[in-house]
Amino acid sequence: MENTTKPIRIAQIMGKLWAGGVESVVFNYYRAIDKSRYQFDFYYDADSTVEPPQELIDMGARFIKIPPYQKLNEYLKILEKYFKENNYQMVHSHLNTLSVFPLYAAKRAGVPIRIAHNHSVPGGHELFRNLAKNILKYFSKVNATDYFACSEKAGRWLFGDKDFNSGKVFVMKNAIDFSKYNRPVRETVDIKQKLNLENKFVVGHVGRFTFAKNHKFVIEVFNEILKKRANAVLLLVGDGELHKEIVDQIHYLDLDSHVVMTGKVSDPQKYYAVMDVLILPSVFEGLSMTTIEAQAAGKNILVSHAVPNEAVISDGCHYMDEGSSVTDWAVKAIDVADKNVEFDHNKADYDIYNAVKKLELKYGQLLNKAKK
Repeated sequence: MENTTKPIRIAQIMGKLWAGGVESVVFNYYRAIDKSRYQFDFYYDADSTVEPPQELIDMGARFIKIPPYQKLNEYLKILEKYFKENNYQMVHSHLNTLSVFPLYAAKRAGVPIRIAHNHSVPGGHELFRNLAKNILKYFSKVNATDYFACSEKAGRWLFGDKDFNSGKVFVMKNAIDFSKYNRPVRETVDIKQKLNLENKFVVGHVGRFTFAKNHKFVIEVFNEILKKRANAVLLLVGDGELHKEIVDQIHYLDLDSHVVMTGKVSDPQKYYAVMDVLILPSVFEGLSMTTIEAQAAGKNILVSHAVPNEAVISDGCHYMDEGSSVTDWAVKAIDVADKNVEFDHNKADYDIYNAVKKLELKYGQLLNKAKK
């Protein structure tokens, strides 16, 4: 007999779409989830820098454009209106400490399941932003009924050790489709030709051009690598608010002819294959999608201790000691570039087809609990 039960629609609060890590995670889960049971409505800010993927719309997803959260009164009124009209049973917010706002609207609309999901932790010297995060942190549970995080580190920071230790925080892994990282040889050859990377020692970085990713240090490390490997090229995949500062630094160091910038891309997986080594000296990370993806592509990577141990799924992930110099990073990058990479047992935790089953089970448990 044909199942005529309609799938449950879940409101996913995304903030600004910019082709970054958080939306990549949530989109991965949507691609893999059983759409006869669950469908997603993605709420995104009107000042987003990229358009919703047609691929997901064709699968049944709905994308709802709303005022940016900076226009708070209008933002809350619109969300409450939509939440009531759609009679959602669940709102899943991915705004880290800012989830307090959409979940307030969800509470006013009578949504029974309100998930606060933390994807990040504060760090570095962003004093004003970190102050705001630490203030909002104390309100993280006020409007939420359930707590999600991308890692233990992120879960403990926002929701506290007590709730994490008691099992109240569900760790939703930043899972990927590993099959997408085994790229065709022809495609890799074509990319190398297109970007003039043939016979080059390619140092890569994938990430939004923002303070957390520490591009200034990336460029300084590359400048040292170039002194040791004359055929080195730096491949920067991504874009962001620090674009001008990064370009200015490249000009200042006279590296223009040695740096390739792709801009925003929707398919970063195809660029890992052309890299000899990837460096990620992040100031802070919730987990680091780039770390997972690069290892899935079989790459050796150097990461700072901002990347949690949970992100290590192969012996190709190499940590640099805290306080390591630019020269230390450069020497290590060259040293590890040619090492063989093997996956370890943690790979299965980040396989999207395993991870989505856990999410489906968790959603089902929350829905059943709300009915009682």
